Amino acid sequence: MRVVLSTYGSRGGVEPIAGLAVRLRELGAEVRVCAPPDEEFAQRLAEVGVETVPTGRPVRPLVTTVTPGSAVGLAQRAAELMAAQFDTVAAAAEGCDALVATGPLPATAGARSVAEKLGIRYVHVSHQPVSLPSPHRRPPARRGQPLPPDVTDNRALWDLDAQIANAMFGEMLNTQRASFGLPPVDNVRDYAFTDRPWLAADPTLAPWQRPADLDVVQTGAWVLPDERPLPAELVAFLDAGTPPVYVGFGSMPMSAPQDVARVAIEAIRAQGRRVVVSRGWADLALIDDQDDCFLVGEVNHQALFRRMAAVVHHGGAGTTTTATRAGAPQVVVPQGADQPYFAGRVADLGIGAAHDGPTPTTESLSAALTTALTPETRARATAVADTIRTTDGATVAAKLLLDAVSS
Repeated sequence: MRVVLSTYGSRGGVEPIAGLAVRLRELGAEVRVCAPPDEEFAQRLAEVGVETVPTGRPVRPLVTTVTPGSAVGLAQRAAELMAAQFDTVAAAAEGCDALVATGPLPATAGARSVAEKLGIRYVHVSHQPVSLPSPHRRPPARRGQPLPPDVTDNRALWDLDAQIANAMFGEMLNTQRASFGLPPVDNVRDYAFTDRPWLAADPTLAPWQRPADLDVVQTGAWVLPDERPLPAELVAFLDAGTPPVYVGFGSMPMSAPQDVARVAIEAIRAQGRRVVVSRGWADLALIDDQDDCFLVGEVNHQALFRRMAAVVHHGGAGTTTTATRAGAPQVVVPQGADQPYFAGRVADLGIGAAHDGPTPTTESLSAALTTALTPETRARATAVADTIRTTDGATVAAKLLLDAVSS
């Protein structure tokens, strides 16, 4: 059995695919992963022994140079990303039995076209429920294409979203399909998603609500166990005092990263806590040389979060899942996309606080930390962690895929 996995995005999109690849390999499948050529992704996949095919342009330069929410240059980036599916991914998928794809719509629509051309099974995967059509929520707005605020019928909005997706990506997809000898499609979004997409998210943290228009298969989150030791200097810092508070925003760009770092450190210090600052793609830095703060780069979050008094983060699916599994109280400062959803889920579950808006002040972050650092929130976070650790979504998904291909 040979499987190709295609992903394009930040670390939160690559890590789950690596988790599925490892589980598929353990079950006897031959696996390769098509992923962005960023060095940190290649290194992580190499660490777990997964064959990697570099696909598209590096993600980090794109993320850190594009104005958040801006559509400038989007059409060119989408066309390049889609072309990479018809070129690189198609070559990698030759002789395979299945293609699993996740990422932006231009990538997954291209990936399904590749699977169609090769006559192999295709699975669309989302790591959060927000982008999947549901009568229970509004669709997220696409870059440069705001949804009408006066329309409240969610199904009507999802129909409009499909029309917007066609206008943005339909011509480029059908041009690529024609070069492959494939007929045009008239609904890019629904074609990419299929009528039975997979949701690789924990059902407690991110449940799929029924009834819905899609027959969604929720596997649970795909988690790759991280056995890497924490750096010795970090361990020494952790051992030298009470549990600190972590602050990091992953791959999110920040317009004023030094201001964000100052606000976070001052708010955490006001709670009498030490601080671990993650540099991230925003390049956060320490604001002084006091010994109550420690700066980290790439590090094992699974191990680190278990030692935190609380975790302040952006609310990406991967970071939220890791913090929840670690039993760490959270403060989510959402920057966009699916992050407001996860902020709301953290608050609804009682495992932390949702910050109102993307730009914290010392006062607003202090108020959120006051909630997150209570014994009640810690107890609830521990209880929820015990619940979600019982689901091994990557193994569930690997068995589903192998059974489907074999049937």
